Formats: sequence, C-alpha cells, structure tokens
Amino acid sequence: MTTESKMTGSQSHTGDSADQSPASDSAVDRGNLRPADAPILGPRPVYRPQVDSPTARVFGRPEGQAGSFAPYTPGAQPESKPEFELVNQPPGGVLAEAFGRPAGSDEVLQRDPDAPDGTPEAAEPADPWRDPAAAARLGAPAIPIQQAPPLITAAKLGAREVLFGRRVAPAALAILAAIALVIGLAGGLVGRLTAEATDVLTSKKVTLSQDSASGGKPNSSLAKLVDTVMPAVVQIRETVGDNGALGSGVVIDGGGYIVTNNHVISMVAMDKSGRGKIQVTFSDGSRVPAALVGRDPKTDLAVLKVDNIKNLTVARLGKSSDVQVGDNTIAIGSPLGLQSTVTAGIVSALNRAMVETPEAGDDTAGAFAAVQTDAAINHGNSGGALVDSQGRLIGINTAIRSESGGSVGLGFAIPVDLVQRVTQTIIHNGVIEHPWLGVSAKDKSVENDSITGAQIADVVPGSPAARAGLAENDIVVKVGDREVTSSAELTVAVMSAQIGQTVDFQVVRDGRRVTIPVTLESDRNAPQQPQ
Repeated sequence: MTTESKMTGSQSHTGDSADQSPASDSAVDRGNLRPADAPILGPRPVYRPQVDSPTARVFGRPEGQAGSFAPYTPGAQPESKPEFELVNQPPGGVLAEAFGRPAGSDEVLQRDPDAPDGTPEAAEPADPWRDPAAAARLGAPAIPIQQAPPLITAAKLGAREVLFGRRVAPAALAILAAIALVIGLAGGLVGRLTAEATDVLTSKKVTLSQDSASGGKPNSSLAKLVDTVMPAVVQIRETVGDNGALGSGVVIDGGGYIVTNNHVISMVAMDKSGRGKIQVTFSDGSRVPAALVGRDPKTDLAVLKVDNIKNLTVARLGKSSDVQVGDNTIAIGSPLGLQSTVTAGIVSALNRAMVETPEAGDDTAGAFAAVQTDAAINHGNSGGALVDSQGRLIGINTAIRSESGGSVGLGFAIPVDLVQRVTQTIIHNGVIEHPWLGVSAKDKSVENDSITGAQIADVVPGSPAARAGLAENDIVVKVGDREVTSSAELTVAVMSAQIGQTVDFQVVRDGRRVTIPVTLESDRNAPQQPQ
C-alpha cells in the first residue's frame, strides 16, 4: 500500500512512516490528529445521477454548444430553440426533492408573505371552479321566478248550503241535476241489455247424447285382454287372530289350485295355534276359504287350493324364452287392498338377480332371476299376475325396489318357468328340494377393481363346496355359463342348477383364475346355511 506523510514546507516523499523525523514540530504536524501510520484515502468517485431526457432538454446546454458561454457576435440574432413535445408526467426524483414542499408542511400558495408569524391563514373560497373537491351547488337563477299567490282556503259546503243556502247558482244546480239524470238512464239501459244477453246464453232445447260401444263389448284390445285375464286373479287374505294381511293370487288349474307368494301366507303357515285362516275373493265378489297345499320359502312361492268352485277361469302359462325386453306387460292384483287393479308397462330387464331377506314373522328367503317391469307394483300386488300382450302369464309379481316404499317403476316378478316347475312339484309332492352348495359369501372386487365377484366367507364342513376344494377367500366370478358379480348372483346361479349336476366354478385364488368342478347335492338334509 502507498502511504503519504506531510512534512514542513512543500517537501514530501513516499516511504514508510518510520522514515519520518520524530523531532518534527511544525504547525501542520501539530494540527493533524491522524495517526502517523494511518493511510491516506484517495478522492471519492464523482456520483453523477441519471438525468432524464425532459430535464436534460430544459436545463442542458443547447445543441452544438460545448462550453458554458457561447461566443458573442455583435448584431447576430440568437438561434431559435427546436420545438419539442411536452409530456405530462410527474417530476423526477431530483426535482421533487429540490423544489417540493418539506415533508409534513401545510403551507398554501395563497399565504400572505408579509403576514406576521402566528396569523391564521385566510380560508380558501368555497368556489367549485377553484376547489375540485367542493360539493356541487346551484346558484340563483338568471331570471327570477314569480311565485303564484296562495289560494284562499274556504270552508266546505254542506248539502243544505248547496241546495238552500244560495251559495251555488241555480243554473249550476240545474246542470248537475240534468247530468245525474242522464247517468241514471244510461246505467238502466246498460243493465237491461246485459240481462237480455245473459238470457240468450242459456237454452233448454240442448240435449247431450252419448254413444255406447257396439254390442256392449270392450272397445280396445287392452280392455279385451283384461276382461279375459281378470277372473283368474284373486285376492288373498290371511288372518291369525286379530292380525291379518292382504295379497294376490292366480288360478293355475281348474281343480282349484292357486299360486301366490310365500310371504303372502307365511304368517298362517308358521302359526302353531291353529287360528290361522286363508280366504280367497274372486273378481265377481265371491269368497271361499282356502287350504295350504305347500310352500317354498327359497323361491317365495306357495300353492293354495279351493273347493266347490265351478267354472274357474284358469290363467294361460307362457314361456320365459318368449319374453323379451321391451314387451308390453300388464300387472293385475290388489295393491293396497284395491282388488282387481290393472297397471301397464313393459319388460325393462331380464334375469335380474333377486335375493329376499327374511323379516320378522316371515321365513321367506327367495332367490331367483327376476323379470323386471316398470308397471306400477305396490304392496298387495304380491302373488298377482304379470301377463304379456296376449294374456299369457309370464311371472308372479313379488317385489319392488324403492327408497320410499312405493312404486317407482322397479317391480320384479318370478319368471313363469320357475313358477311352473315349483308349483307342479308342490302339487305332486307337497314339498320341493333345491341344489345345495354349502357356502356363505359377500361381494368383492378383484383384478384391480375391474370386475366384481362373490368372495367365500365360510365353507360348511362336509358340504359339496368343501369336498370339491372351494376355500375361504376364494372369489367366485363364474358358475357354469353365468357370470357372477355379487353374492346374490352366486345364490341365483346355484338355485338355477339341478340336483346332482356337476357345475364348473371359476374362482380367483391368490390372483390366479382357477376352475373347480362342484357336484351339487339336495338341501333336504343340509343345515340351515346360505347357498
């Protein structure tokens, strides 16, 4: 580093501070409080702030002028300054700091410069042309408006003063009387004309005629169909003491056999007191007692029999293979106790897996591939007929699916093929057997939730499932040719097979699909376990 020391006179040299004479006693050295070995800093760089173009044009030198003063030429005219465009913008920071009011100052330009200190400033005039923040106001009009003289308030005249007080001219009274007479005559004339017009609107000569159907027969194919099927549908009432319930039934044989739902007569079937009674009411109003032939809680079907009834109308049984989605349907029964009620719709789906859950006082646990219809079905329709457009029985109305408990267009009927097989077996033998697998299951998703199946939760020891090798946590996805997507589908698939039939069960076990053949057995000696 280069250091500089001051000596007496004008002599100086560059070197270390140790080279200076310790005996120096000059006034310069005595007034310098800086240590002898302290460095001498160089001059600070000149800070030149950035000057914007408008400021440079105003305060800078004219173009072509290099020095502070221009050369003077006698008689010469000063050159005109070039025109430039003024831009309305806030002043630069340097100008604002140099010429602006100090921070916190409340001085105004209208202050009297000669006023002594402490004199209050003059108030600014409340002139909207000078004060932009002043409120708008209206001045005096250019031409004065002359005010109308006030009206003289007079006392109101009564009827006595008007007529007898001579306060109103006689001519005015005569005019008022004439006007009142004219108004009265006009009102009477209008009333008379109106009354006559009203009389014209009525007449005793008009007679409305009615046209009856030719031959007194129904005038539509639907009415003819209902007229044919209605006598084959009956109302069923079960009672046990003071308790009772209503349902419907269908005559399926001329010997007096009637098919209905198991849950329609289950209260009487489970009664041990001997007080249970079943009564059948036909469409013509005749009532007769009925006896229980047999029932099947697993398909929710039961068969009744009535005696001493002649000329019974028997329903024609159709075939499930002829039923297609979109076919017209008619539901006949006694919904809400209203006998011989007819509703119409279509077949909205087929093979819909339905599994009924037993309720208090009812042992029904039906499982079947139902016919779904949008024909209105309500409580009391159970056991009634679902017929096609040709009047053939295609199902027994059994259940509805509804959050409110009423009909929402989702009704389900037991297909006629199952009805025919079960009822004929009950009429022949009084009981019926079903295939038995011996597992309980729950719904489960498999293969990354892409498909669902029935996961086996329990296997009955010694059951067909146990002997075939089905195990817990196996997920059944297919039984024979039927896809299984839920536990209800598994139950229906087993119920649809035959006793002694060997059926291939496709299951997912440890992520792999395995096919296991199972030989189904009869449920006669099976413990009370789910299918």
